[in-house]
Amino acid sequence: MWQSGDAYEAYIGRWSRKIAETFVRQLDVPASRRWLDVGCGTGACTAAVLKAANPAEVVGADPSEGFLETARASVTDPRASFTLADARELPFPDDRFDVVVSGLVLNFVPDPARAAAEIARVSAPGGLAAAYLWDLAEGMELIRRFWEAAGELDPVAALDEGRRYPLCRPEPLGRLWTEAGFTGVSVGEIKIPTVFRDFDDYWQPFLGAQGPAPAYLASLPEARRDQIRELLCSRLPTNPDGSLPLWASAWVVRGTA
Repeated sequence: MWQSGDAYEAYIGRWSRKIAETFVRQLDVPASRRWLDVGCGTGACTAAVLKAANPAEVVGADPSEGFLETARASVTDPRASFTLADARELPFPDDRFDVVVSGLVLNFVPDPARAAAEIARVSAPGGLAAAYLWDLAEGMELIRRFWEAAGELDPVAALDEGRRYPLCRPEPLGRLWTEAGFTGVSVGEIKIPTVFRDFDDYWQPFLGAQGPAPAYLASLPEARRDQIRELLCSRLPTNPDGSLPLWASAWVVRGTA
């Protein structure tokens, strides 16, 4: 599902970069800290850390070599490095990092509790650990509206992300951090505009097969794909200039190691 960095960038990457910038600014971490970006993907959060937090170093870890290739090409700051790694088994010693972050990934990890335990293990005592996930049940409009249309035509669309990923809600996300041993755990929300130039700007990235919704779309016969497209085209809000004014929100959890 997660292999092509370029296809991901067109689909979600452009929005993950916007939300990463807000996330890092809100953490308000002093300069010269050692950061780890767990599930760094194409480098959105790593780039935001370099831009806004003036770190001593930031290490990005991800299990997709395709995504890491994109990250290495786009993030060339010498303070950044990238390594192939699974969130459930991070290849770093205990207490290695002052700040450990994870953006838009923990719901895709088969055992998020194990990933949270690893984040706690590599966090220095007193360090900050924070993560954010799209509100797939309600707040991530570009995906939510797709599944609403697909569900009308295929009521058993089992890949509906609002149902598949219960971790993307404040209560289970906060509980994940508390059970991993972090203290002072809190959960907040970030909301950003996701304005598309026109309908094609919205629709074309769904044809890239990166992520649950595009993968589901790729599995359908062409006639059903066209039906979903037409239904969405008739329903999405449109400005007079043809742009589509949507919004995306994410839940953010933070705590102290």
